[in-house]
Amino acid sequence: MDTQAVLADIGAHWHVYATMPLIAALIGYVTKRVAIEMMFRPLEFAGIKPFGWQGVIPANARRMATTAVDLLTRNLVDPKEIFARLDPEEMVKELGPPLLKAVEEVTREVMETHQPRLWEMLPARAQRLLVDQVRAQAPAVVKRLLREVSANIDDVLDVDDMLINAMVRDKSLTCRLIREVAAPEFRFIARSGICFGFVIGLVQFVAWALTKEPLIMPAFGFVTGFVTDWLALKMIFYPREPRGFGVFRWQGMFQKRRQEVAADYGALIAEEVLTVRNVMEAVLTGPRADKLFAMVTREVQRTIDAQASIAKPLVALTIGGRQYQEMKRAAAAKAIEFLPETVKHVESYATGALDVRNTIVTKMRQLTPLEFEGILRPAFKQDEWKLIAVGAVIGGLVGELQVLLLLH
Repeated sequence: MDTQAVLADIGAHWHVYATMPLIAALIGYVTKRVAIEMMFRPLEFAGIKPFGWQGVIPANARRMATTAVDLLTRNLVDPKEIFARLDPEEMVKELGPPLLKAVEEVTREVMETHQPRLWEMLPARAQRLLVDQVRAQAPAVVKRLLREVSANIDDVLDVDDMLINAMVRDKSLTCRLIREVAAPEFRFIARSGICFGFVIGLVQFVAWALTKEPLIMPAFGFVTGFVTDWLALKMIFYPREPRGFGVFRWQGMFQKRRQEVAADYGALIAEEVLTVRNVMEAVLTGPRADKLFAMVTREVQRTIDAQASIAKPLVALTIGGRQYQEMKRAAAAKAIEFLPETVKHVESYATGALDVRNTIVTKMRQLTPLEFEGILRPAFKQDEWKLIAVGAVIGGLVGELQVLLLLH
């Protein structure tokens, strides 16, 4: 090895050599940024299959959502415990005027439709008395219904289905959930590429000076993209527990941020996923909505029977058995129509009472390191090889470009 010749070459082309670690650092950074964006964009497949790309997370939205929901319902949120916090007394108080208005409209409409002659024959005072009787019964009926729903929440609400559908329906929500919770980790990945790339660039500097081998540049570019992507991803999660010697300690970045992650994740789930509005929609339109409607129907018909027994002679004279059953069914159907609009009035109270955010934050801080890792790890695990491979290929291409610039 002619040391003098090597030093002379470095002196003559110092500006070229000086760029090597800088370009390697740039490769490290760019490949990380590309890998991160490829996780989230585009939301929908772009290209002509099989050639094209869709963000890793949007492409696997259902798998991501299923994993996240499994973590939620298995470790963080117990639907029965959560919904037991709703106080029927307070719920009825919050419903107040909207409930009584709905009851009055249902009573008048059903009577006018199914017993128009009887309704017209009744003096205004008698009509008012009948409506008031039904209104007086409504709070007790609603309280009883709410207690039954709370005790049998699994019968009327499929929490897993609700959460998965919400996240799959809005792929941007799933992306935002991961991107915002792991924002510091993604910044770390991108910035680590600069440091790792620079170090590898110094090795590249020496290798080129000694060999002048054209394959050195693309090979080192490939290695820079591959190693820095792989190392950055590992450093996010490992080690799970603090390790080190003496005063030097280190731990996976995500694990180290447990307190902060718990607060961010709890807020996002409470504000965008497990919301009272989503719960109401799932209860009223989800796969188990028929169970709720059956409960409502039973309570409405039971109330009508109780009221009819008070005026049994009148009922017997004016309403045949078949008509009476039709009237009960119509009243129940009408009550169900009013449900969506009426329950909106308890959204504010229910949000505070369920206290989803603080529940999730508290439970997350009690997770084991392995369970905690499961919050973010599924976003990387299955397809992280694609991201690493893309980083390596981009690094190799930039390395080849370096060769062309050096030689020509």
